[in-house]
Amino acid sequence: MKKIYLGMSADLLHPGHLNIIERARKLGGQLIVGLLTDKAVASYKRLPYMSFEQRKVIIENVKGVDEVVPQDTLDYTENLEKIKPNFVVHGDDWKSGVQSAVRQKVIEVISKWGGELIEVPYTEGISSTKLNKALKEIGTTPSLRSQKLKRLIDNKDIVRVIEAHNGLTSLIAENVFISENNQRREFDAMWISSLTQPVAKGKLNNGYLDVTTRILTIFDMLDITTKPIIYDGSNGGQIEHFVSTIKSLESLGVSAITINDKINNNNLSKNGFFDGQDSIENFSQKIAAGKRAQTGENFMIFAKIESLIFDKSLDDAIDRTKAYIQSGADGIMIHWKKESFEEVKEFCQCYNSLGYLKPLIAMPSYYCQVKEEELIKNNVKIVIYANQLLRAAYPAMIKTAQSILENHRAKEASDKYCIPIKEIINLIPGGNVDS
Repeated sequence: MKKIYLGMSADLLHPGHLNIIERARKLGGQLIVGLLTDKAVASYKRLPYMSFEQRKVIIENVKGVDEVVPQDTLDYTENLEKIKPNFVVHGDDWKSGVQSAVRQKVIEVISKWGGELIEVPYTEGISSTKLNKALKEIGTTPSLRSQKLKRLIDNKDIVRVIEAHNGLTSLIAENVFISENNQRREFDAMWISSLTQPVAKGKLNNGYLDVTTRILTIFDMLDITTKPIIYDGSNGGQIEHFVSTIKSLESLGVSAITINDKINNNNLSKNGFFDGQDSIENFSQKIAAGKRAQTGENFMIFAKIESLIFDKSLDDAIDRTKAYIQSGADGIMIHWKKESFEEVKEFCQCYNSLGYLKPLIAMPSYYCQVKEEELIKNNVKIVIYANQLLRAAYPAMIKTAQSILENHRAKEASDKYCIPIKEIINLIPGGNVDS
């Protein structure tokens, strides 16, 4: 029997997919769909909305599909050499862009046994971009949002996170992207900072904003975004309060919380500076209490280790790492407030030698010269850009205000520093303004 191989991601199944499947089926023979895994899809565009298992169930139940096999990379070679199909079927929209090299490789591989590439014309009237936009406007559920961060960690080389401190900045985190080498690059999640939230309100980072007030900001973000949220929990507060915070965040669909092992004997920090570092025993108890408070498996607690900030040894940081993971921490961040990356790199190397599978998290606010590629080499799984949007907004607003004062009017500021208001309105779901 002839074999037909059809590679696809099939995340948002639409008439175009069904048309290709039908055309492949009419070739006669066994139709095998090579379904791209989440990691394969995420290597060149966004993480699929549906998991591989969910997509597999759908494709298996499409008429004419005989078998579904995983395709672990964008490169077809491994599956093709194993199956040796008589035909490979694909839409004709891969002749340019990121998949053009993949297409050429397919032609070279199947030529070894006389295989043929069949390209199906693109189905007019179908736009994945419009479908994605429509899904974003519909929104997501707490359950889907909360589990997405784990999927990203499992399927991406590094998860990019950027801070958001209000609804507008959350829309920036949700929508901003660039195309680089025909691949889409965007932020994967949002960081709700314990620094930028109060500062955006003109207050010190000294505990002025309680958890309830901070959660109100999250409410502003939930119905206009779909990406995962990581909540900066400072030191978590008293254990009883921390447990309550976990329950509240988990119910909203927040994916994770970070807590640092600092203490403040006066119960009030001055702009984020604390009196010292908590004991390993006390902080471990806090982590364990937070894990017991969870009702599901998706929520994560990340431990932020402050040993290097307090000029303690690397051994102290590693001892804390072992204890915190044993207590249930789902990830580890080493905090560092100097430009050199070497100390962080040394910690990463020691951590990696321990063999833990919990993700490493970096926050390169001070050692900002380090590129993501270097972080990936050191097995950093999550990078958090923790305050850049707020820091960028302030000088832009200062320049605009000064321009108005200097020129006695707004024209110069509007021409040089301001975008049309319609561009901001169009960022808001449902706010389509043409002029």
